[in-house]
Amino acid sequence: MQQQVTRTAGEGDAEAVIGAINGRRSIREYEKRDLAEETVRRLIDAGVQAPTGLGFQPWRFVVVRDRDLMREVSEYCKKTLTAELAGVDDESTQRFLSLLKQEGFNIFYNAPVLVLVFGAADDPMSSLDCTLCAENMMLAAWSLGVGSCWIGSASVVARNSDLMERLQAPEGYNLVAPLIFGYPAAMPEKPERRDPVITRVG
Repeated sequence: MQQQVTRTAGEGDAEAVIGAINGRRSIREYEKRDLAEETVRRLIDAGVQAPTGLGFQPWRFVVVRDRDLMREVSEYCKKTLTAELAGVDDESTQRFLSLLKQEGFNIFYNAPVLVLVFGAADDPMSSLDCTLCAENMMLAAWSLGVGSCWIGSASVVARNSDLMERLQAPEGYNLVAPLIFGYPAAMPEKPERRDPVITRVG
């Protein structure tokens, strides 16, 4: 049974929503304090409100607080990516490699919580749905004063069956979005956005 609509879409929410979208930025320095389980659940609850093709809701979530395991995953990903990117000589890749080669560098930036968003392997739309879910989570985090960052370099952990087992990755699901959350220790400037290229038809 459908709920009766009592107000127009988004009525009264515009400033808060647009403010979170415009204000959000990737955070790579975190305070040592933990993130309450209630807060993490609020982020996930916001995530599952995302649009989803045919209403399949193909996502699963793994919440990781084990810092030793996160360091192991970081070391594996650093080693793997360093080997794969060897010989690539463009400037941005070289900067990234320099970072990966730093002994104390942690790809999760010592954040207290890692949330892995998985999508159903048998749903061709799951990667899109889970990406929308992840964006909802990051925007919700910003609105709660929590920092976040999508750690794309962590995706290579999916190649390591031992680490995936220890991460309790659900069978039949693919890793889509490795997200870190925590309270920002520093607030970086948001990079300037280029003007969008728009083609208008009609």
